[in-house]
Amino acid sequence: MARKRKGRDISGWLVVDKPAGLTSTAVVNKVRWALEAKKAGHAGTLDPEATGVLAIALGEATKTVPYITDALKAYTFTVRLGQATNTDDAEGETIASSDARPTDEEIKQALGAFIGDIQQVPPKFSAVKIDGQRAYKLARDGDDDFEIAARPLWVEELVLVDRPDPDHVVLEMTCGKGGYVRSIARDLGAALGCHGHVKELRRIWSGPFDAADGLKLDDILRMERTPELDSYLRPLEQGLADLPELKCTPEGAVRLRNGNPGMVLAATVEYGDEAWASFEGKAVAVGIYKAGELHPSRVFVQPE
Repeated sequence: MARKRKGRDISGWLVVDKPAGLTSTAVVNKVRWALEAKKAGHAGTLDPEATGVLAIALGEATKTVPYITDALKAYTFTVRLGQATNTDDAEGETIASSDARPTDEEIKQALGAFIGDIQQVPPKFSAVKIDGQRAYKLARDGDDDFEIAARPLWVEELVLVDRPDPDHVVLEMTCGKGGYVRSIARDLGAALGCHGHVKELRRIWSGPFDAADGLKLDDILRMERTPELDSYLRPLEQGLADLPELKCTPEGAVRLRNGNPGMVLAATVEYGDEAWASFEGKAVAVGIYKAGELHPSRVFVQPE
């Protein structure tokens, strides 16, 4: 018999303004402990030294994580010009340097090549798997004689927002799933002929969640295991913000909760669209709309 997981059956989202120096997994573990939650996960890993919005899903909200992971997200980051590192950030060793410093206009012109549908090679110090092993593990073990295949990335916007000095440029990027800001800094430096790496990185929003609304980790730990911390939980439905909502009938809600197609009320969705069904304000299921019914792919177990 499987061991019963300890903790509370709570569901929802907690938005954290992640501090530098911790892995995303470490933050999730601290939040799960502070809320005594049975189950928790996060939507989109941040590098240990990165800061900003880390959306943590609890309980049934973990079923909506893919929709936040797939959503657009925005970053502000500082690129150190003139130096390339083996990790493409400030934590690595310098492997190349240059005295060349591009002008603001040259930087703005170069940014155009990184907007739209692009191909991006992830950093060797990343979680990409190579023959079943994480690339960062191979790189840390000194085995850097491997190649990572380029992968597609949608970049909606990439703009220069500040140039504090000749060695640094501050950029803001809005992109889709799977973007590596470190790769943008590395490739931009190469395109400008001066090398570059990320010095500071902050995720300012991810889907419907904003870093400005996130809780500091110190505040979470101060409020640990109290109703005050519970009051900051957001409903799991926020994780479905990018999908259309369909109201379902009482009978439809029962059928959907049992994993069967359920009747939903007419709405402006087309046959084959993905949507979510709600009953009395709570998410019941996510699925595909077909001729007046939702065919569920995920069912949510929430108190009525």
